[in-house]
Amino acid sequence: MIDYSNIQSAYAEPEASSMIETFRAIGYSIETAIADIIDNSITAEAKNIWIDYDWKGSNTNLSILDDGTGMNNEQLIQALRPGSKNPLDKRSDHDLGRFGLGLKTASFSQSRKFTVISKAKDYNSVYWSWDLDYVNKEKAWKLIRYVPNEFQWLEKLNSISTGTCVIWWDLDRLTKETSEESEEAKSKFFAVMDSVKKHLSMVFHRFIDAGLKIYFRGRLIESWDPFMIGVEGLQTKPETMMEGGKIKIKGFVLPHRSKLTAEQYNYGKGPKDSWTAHQGFYVYRNKRLLVAGDWLGLFKREVHYDLCRVQIDLPNNFDDDWQIDIKKSIARPPSVFREQILALAKEARNQAVEVYRHKGKVLKRKLASDEYFPFWEERARHGKRFYKINRNHPLLDELLSKSGELKTEIEKVIQFIEETIPVPLITLQESENEKPHGQPFEGIDHEAIKETMQKLYNSFLTVGLSSNKAKARILNTEPYNFYPEYIEFLINE
Repeated sequence: MIDYSNIQSAYAEPEASSMIETFRAIGYSIETAIADIIDNSITAEAKNIWIDYDWKGSNTNLSILDDGTGMNNEQLIQALRPGSKNPLDKRSDHDLGRFGLGLKTASFSQSRKFTVISKAKDYNSVYWSWDLDYVNKEKAWKLIRYVPNEFQWLEKLNSISTGTCVIWWDLDRLTKETSEESEEAKSKFFAVMDSVKKHLSMVFHRFIDAGLKIYFRGRLIESWDPFMIGVEGLQTKPETMMEGGKIKIKGFVLPHRSKLTAEQYNYGKGPKDSWTAHQGFYVYRNKRLLVAGDWLGLFKREVHYDLCRVQIDLPNNFDDDWQIDIKKSIARPPSVFREQILALAKEARNQAVEVYRHKGKVLKRKLASDEYFPFWEERARHGKRFYKINRNHPLLDELLSKSGELKTEIEKVIQFIEETIPVPLITLQESENEKPHGQPFEGIDHEAIKETMQKLYNSFLTVGLSSNKAKARILNTEPYNFYPEYIEFLINE
């Protein structure tokens, strides 16, 4: 133990304005910033939360009001103090905070000026504001008691018995130099707000389902459940416990597209409007979603795992082990759990692939054909390897048969494509790049696949093939063999 009594010391307090500008650069999006404010409301035992905004161009304000326990003057000043909590301190099991920075960093990330008004039981409403322009002027960590339209906000607090209202009133990251009359700026702002609403429906879905009411511009936000509990065809894996039951992992395999209504299928796309973007792990801490649809560096995102979603539940005393960040948007499994998580996820992923491919596989077995049509073929020339496009491929064969006088020109273009394939570059990238090579049409709209599959099907029927034979030929034609699930949607036109 060092004896500090005879050691010289000096103050090295952080420069206020520089430190706050650092807080602003932590990397919050407005979605994660508002979610962080709501965490405080939930910790304060709020039953209702109201999010509202008043579009006025660069003078737009945004508020988050709750009916939680509220704070008195001393508690509010402490809450507004950066680092008001030690992350190493023991916390309540239901506390969603950790660093004592969330309220400040989330608010600073979106606004240069913000106010917190609060009202505790048996106390009058009190408020204080952080104003970065004032901090820069004074070069000191000083709050001010000022907010535009003071009486409007105090009246709002007085309409409930206890609670807190956070007001962002200089949204420089979102509305700086915008005009209230600008339809373009207004439209962009509203689009961002819609994204916020969707994000909150996902992050707090378990709280909403348990009775928490979050109102967005007066309308109740409905929860978005990534696992689609209750939908027919959902397959669940047995729950696995780790660390004496403190950590829980459960795999879900969502139903095949053919089992879902159009409404259910669109619901499954979630806030990111994509099944692929929502595959992966969903990490929760105290029922609050931290990470949504991410393989945590354990796997690559591939379209045939779209139906796989894995739930991980953590208590709030594993933040350090799982490297939970200030924004509560990143989590990394510790090495001690890595292999077990990997094995559980692989099992769920394998089952998801089976479901994803099932419809097509069944049809493919029923309609099996010996004939296979690859798009590319390997050829030898002067002792060297070359790659040629298969002229017998049904798509190309049909195109050339209809090309007439252009057939010679098309052949020349095809030859140039064949002769200029960057095989050495592709080989180098495959050996050095960690990212896997995507399968055909992965990650982009599949309309081209569906449309040409239907046209090819019609063409085969026209030349006298039976429906089953036509489908069999398509299932043995590249790249349609990667997407057998679409074969069931072919219709006789």
